[in-house]
Amino acid sequence: MHHLDIAGLEARYGDHTVLSGIDMTVGRADVIGLIGPSGSGKSTILRVLTGLLPPVAGTVKLDGEPVNYADAAQVRRLRDRIAIVFQQYNLFQNMSVLENVCVAPVKIKKRPRKEVEEEARLLLEKVGLGDKLKRYPDELSGGQQQRVAIVRALALRPEILLLDEVTAALDPELVSEVLDTVRLLAQEGMTMLIVSHEMAFIREVASRVVFMAGGRVVEAGAPAQIFDAPAEARTRDFVSKILRH
Repeated sequence: MHHLDIAGLEARYGDHTVLSGIDMTVGRADVIGLIGPSGSGKSTILRVLTGLLPPVAGTVKLDGEPVNYADAAQVRRLRDRIAIVFQQYNLFQNMSVLENVCVAPVKIKKRPRKEVEEEARLLLEKVGLGDKLKRYPDELSGGQQQRVAIVRALALRPEILLLDEVTAALDPELVSEVLDTVRLLAQEGMTMLIVSHEMAFIREVASRVVFMAGGRVVEAGAPAQIFDAPAEARTRDFVSKILRH
């Protein structure tokens, strides 16, 4: 049984269909790289999965159980299992790094503060921020803030992590430190869906690459297949443009 099963998924913004007929399966410890031109629906899939944009058709199953996105309680439970990190870190400016990471598990999950703090310290250490616990977001670089945002998502103990262009807002020299964190999570077997323009990175960490255009999946396969021998003309065109730069 797949960890995540997406079938016939469709989503709209107003009258505009942004996803149509999306089929995708994700196994445990899979790292799925979502690539494609801007506006192809890559980020929209992540929004739909977390209930930020309810689908108008199709099904999403988590461990074989269909998700009812019209049921607010079910969506809340789903967000315990699927966490998302955005391009903008959205940290609470008036809270220290440690507080930013602990606030949701303590306030929303009602977990004991001591246990949450211990876990948060370990996670922050793991991403190289063990010495920044008492700092505030404005004292950190963008790369450090984004790593805090990733740890904040991990503190919720999700089964699946969705990363939406997490390096897009960063200066080039800060990109690698965030990618190192994602690489570490992949090695540890975290199930992830990653939307990114960092093609070399996607090629390296993804177990499967999904190329999207116009709200549809054009082609999906192993990284070597998609980047070296794409079957579809649309994929070939995209890959050749990207790899030339």
